[in-house]
Amino acid sequence: MAAEDELARRRHEKLVERLEALMQDALKPEYRGYCGQLILSGDDLAEVGELKAIRRAAREAGRRLGWTTTTHLTGGRLFVLDDREPPREARRLAADAAAETMDRARRGVH
Repeated sequence: MAAEDELARRRHEKLVERLEALMQDALKPEYRGYCGQLILSGDDLAEVGELKAIRRAAREAGRRLGWTTTTHLTGGRLFVLDDREPPREARRLAADAAAETMDRARRGVH
């Protein structure tokens, strides 16, 4: 039983480390560590494991990054988001980027 517990702990730690690296890589430097998000596709989720374990690991990875982490499963994708209130400058930059993305989408430009 102890060997199984140790194996489960090591799997969890590896998953946390993997998600933390993905979350860190997804951060945009201009947002100074805020506005983090990671989107895991259905294929990503199938590769990684059980949804409950992934959510738990994502919350732990987020804590390590200083995030207030929320997760949302929508359309077969898991969204891992930093729910902290960003500083004004990061909020403005993120809003400008979102507006530009919406404009491009509306114009049909990729």
